[in-house]
Amino acid sequence: MCHGGFGNRGIQGKINAIKYVRENNIPFLGICLGMQMAVVEFIRNVCGLSDVDSEEFSPHCENPVIHIMDDQRSISRKGGTMRLGAYPCVIKEGTLARKLYGKAEISERHRHRYEFNNKYRDICEEHGLKISGTSPDGLLVEMCEYTKHPFFIGGQFHPEFKSRPDRPQPLFVGLVEAAKKIKR
Repeated sequence: MCHGGFGNRGIQGKINAIKYVRENNIPFLGICLGMQMAVVEFIRNVCGLSDVDSEEFSPHCENPVIHIMDDQRSISRKGGTMRLGAYPCVIKEGTLARKLYGKAEISERHRHRYEFNNKYRDICEEHGLKISGTSPDGLLVEMCEYTKHPFFIGGQFHPEFKSRPDRPQPLFVGLVEAAKKIKR
């Protein structure tokens, strides 16, 4: 699992770890920044684009596959201004996400300023990184998964905010189940 966070400390280590689990079919769950770094890793190493990064860490890179949300661009005072709260996510039929959640629409909580840059949707999908969940209007990428991997999924949201001991969040259940299969 690669969790969310802020700042560039440890980012290259996260990208290296994501590459390793992707190449070795080890179950992966990316949460918020973890999903974003999975996209960066994928576009660098599978799609073959150079100078790929998030604008958060490399504002002038050639391929900003993760960029600041439009409504965040003009904000200079950061306190309490992120995309916060629960938002709906429409999950595509035939995806791992749909199998895990068992329904077409979910609501998950968010806390971020950066998002998947839609200019890179086609190249991702052409190489097997499926956009499996979006905002209801289809404009915001909420989930993605690598179709050539047994369990490689990421969400822009924070499933840990809604997970409870008696009601574990489906992505965590899926990750544990996938890890158990490898152990056998």
